[in-house]
Amino acid sequence: MSETKSEAREYVQPVIKAEELDPKFKYKMSKLHGAEKVMVCFQCGTCTADCPIARFSEFYRPRRIARMVQLGLKDRLLLDKALWLCSSCFTCVDHCPQGVEIAGIVRVLRNMAVADKNILPLVYKELATNLMKGGFVYEIPESRLQKRVEQGLPPLPKPNVKDVVKIFEVTGSAGLLEKVQTFAKVESK
Repeated sequence: MSETKSEAREYVQPVIKAEELDPKFKYKMSKLHGAEKVMVCFQCGTCTADCPIARFSEFYRPRRIARMVQLGLKDRLLLDKALWLCSSCFTCVDHCPQGVEIAGIVRVLRNMAVADKNILPLVYKELATNLMKGGFVYEIPESRLQKRVEQGLPPLPKPNVKDVVKIFEVTGSAGLLEKVQTFAKVESK
């Protein structure tokens, strides 16, 4: 009886349809910095076995991401919120026998998801917005600044917010933040 329950919770991959495949996607990816070696992945699974996130998630699997790139499942990958679970700890990179930079591949896919699909986790938008407003990713409350004074700590450095805003505008990040759609959390499919 308990085996039946555990089988029911197991993540089941959806069926892949031929029209979802983009055979040129892996070649496009392999030309981008960080994803150059995606085609040499032979699916040994070392990245997934060592991944601290995969230990606690049934649907985040670095090996699966590499395989989906090789198959050309671009849209499915870019819309997969699990991409945002990667902690960028580089454990997968350190242990890959082929030198595949899975963390780099995830970074490239995240950038594509924002640029092509216009999606971003809410927390990323909030941190970037805070950076643009005040020069820090977190809003520092006045009470904390006062506490620093009381404890004899030096004042925090004053960021040049105009320069920060200019960087956001020049890179197009300010425009992206205005139109991007956000999601609050990643859930299993």
